Amino acid sequence: MSLLSRLRCITVDVTGTLMAYKGELGDYYCMAAKSVGLPCPDYKRVHGGFKLAYQEMAKNYPCFGFAAKMPNIVWWKKCVRDSFVRAGYEYDEETFEKIFRRIYASFGSSAPYTIFPDSHPFLRWAHEKNLKVGIISNAEYRYRDVILPALGLNQGTDWDFGVFSGLEGVEKPDPRIYEIALERAGNIAPEETLHIGDSMRKDYLPAKSVGMHALLLDRFKTPDAEEWKKSGAVVLPDLEAVQNFLTSEKLTS
Repeated sequence: MSLLSRLRCITVDVTGTLMAYKGELGDYYCMAAKSVGLPCPDYKRVHGGFKLAYQEMAKNYPCFGFAAKMPNIVWWKKCVRDSFVRAGYEYDEETFEKIFRRIYASFGSSAPYTIFPDSHPFLRWAHEKNLKVGIISNAEYRYRDVILPALGLNQGTDWDFGVFSGLEGVEKPDPRIYEIALERAGNIAPEETLHIGDSMRKDYLPAKSVGMHALLLDRFKTPDAEEWKKSGAVVLPDLEAVQNFLTSEKLTS
């Protein structure tokens, strides 16, 4: 009996699983600075500044400010301002406002993202097999309302339900986000659900901890993949390989 025959639901991560970032962070910060007549910030410094600023905001105001009732745009404004400051760039309020609006608009559109070519076929295939499809993502409301639809990943046709950390107030790797997904799917049993992601810590381990099946994608040949395999995880290169795996793999547990 194949694993597929035992499943009623598949949940998927978004970034690194269904889509990827296009270009570099510095590209969008550069365009924003140029739009107000300023030179491009240094890519490396901006990237390092953003990484630290994002970590700090995620620590102090998790889930994009959910518990603090912080508006999404305020959360990102603090993060972007701190990114520039850490990179050594300080702008007056009017200039920063113009730069920030350009950055916020860019990352709230489909421009910085690209869909993997196997994403739509896999989601359609899952629906043809009468599986419910859910999205579990550490993302804010714009993924659900703007970005995914702009990329042609539409609720109702490509995915049935979504669990987004900025809307739920809980984020991966907290197992509760997976429990919410099972409820959202219609209280489907965890052993009838498979989660697909690209992070051992955020996807595989918490999904397994609530009793779901799980596997990992290694689209970019990460060095960590060998360790994932040694720990017993199923690691596949893309969603086409997942489809083949599900139709051939025999359930052993």
